[in-house]
Amino acid sequence: MASNSAVQIAEPAPLSAPARRRWNPLRLGRQPFFEDKNRAFWVLQSAGWGGYFVLRTLSGIANSMGWFFIVHTALLTATGYSITLLMAAAFRRLIRMQPVYTWVGSIALVAVAAAAFSAIETWSVSTFVDPGVKAEGMRFLGAILMTVSVLVAWSALYYSINFFILLEEQTDRLMRLESQASNAQLAMLRYQLNPHFLFNTLNSISTLVLLKQTERANAMLSRLSSFLRYTLVNESTGMVTVAQEVETLKLYLEIEKMRFEERLRSHFHIDPTVMRAHLPSLLLQPLIENAIKYAVTPQEEGADISIEMRREADRVFITVSDTGPGADSQYQVRAMQSTGVGLANIRDRLAQAYGDNHRFETQSEITGGFRVFIEIPYQIEAEEPK
Repeated sequence: MASNSAVQIAEPAPLSAPARRRWNPLRLGRQPFFEDKNRAFWVLQSAGWGGYFVLRTLSGIANSMGWFFIVHTALLTATGYSITLLMAAAFRRLIRMQPVYTWVGSIALVAVAAAAFSAIETWSVSTFVDPGVKAEGMRFLGAILMTVSVLVAWSALYYSINFFILLEEQTDRLMRLESQASNAQLAMLRYQLNPHFLFNTLNSISTLVLLKQTERANAMLSRLSSFLRYTLVNESTGMVTVAQEVETLKLYLEIEKMRFEERLRSHFHIDPTVMRAHLPSLLLQPLIENAIKYAVTPQEEGADISIEMRREADRVFITVSDTGPGADSQYQVRAMQSTGVGLANIRDRLAQAYGDNHRFETQSEITGGFRVFIEIPYQIEAEEPK
């Protein structure tokens, strides 16, 4: 059996890290800053109240408040640090409640915390800064207004950061679900091909058996077994290299050549630079199957089937063509109107794998021949399209 095929290969509890790393502008070193929520809380808590201590101390020194003012400021800083730790513990529960409970609970908590903070502050002033001042009246009111401002700002920052982290969690979860749904859809489309192809091949084997051509039927079964074994290796990934796809197509064509012999003439023209590129497994097999069905089968002299792949920059261009009947042929009309799981399957798989980042076109000549053009991004790893 002759073959014309030729391949030219010239604080809160820490959150679990998301499955997919995503760019985050807030980073500490090489790791996302909020990847470890517990660490981020203690860093911000310490830095915030450390800044509060420095600013209050510099303000006191600038106003000649005396060195005891530093003791007063240290006491206020420790108080604020401790009170906000208790607030954080309460906020962890409030943030996951219904909004009305979150608002009411947070406002009540800030009011109680501010009153306690202000009482300690006015006591500290009368003890360390100005012993003649009593912790009552306007002195207490002024202190509580200042304290409320500080605690409201702290609470707003706490909620903002935690809502941001919750949003990140939900976004990551949604992206994982979308990825799983997309993979499931790709798998469904991929599994469509096996029974479709098996039906046609087993039908051919049955015909050979009826014609008592057992030797050829056995040879076809052997090659079918090799083809299925080869394709099942990549079932889990769904993506293969161009080299693997070409090898699969050659196995498939060897099976079909058992039926058509010299009437089926295949030609591969593969740019060596695309051999490592990835594409969906068995993407091109339905195109070869359609070419055999609508170009080779109806013509006594058979037809040529050509597969060409080339790379331009970061794109891969694939052309599958045949020398079958033209657009006015009844066979070609049937091919365009009844593609089975062929062209429709390929369109769906390309859309699932690449979204809008691909091109799929068909062209039929009046004088004969049918072509399919595919353009996909060049990827050397099984990654998501950019």
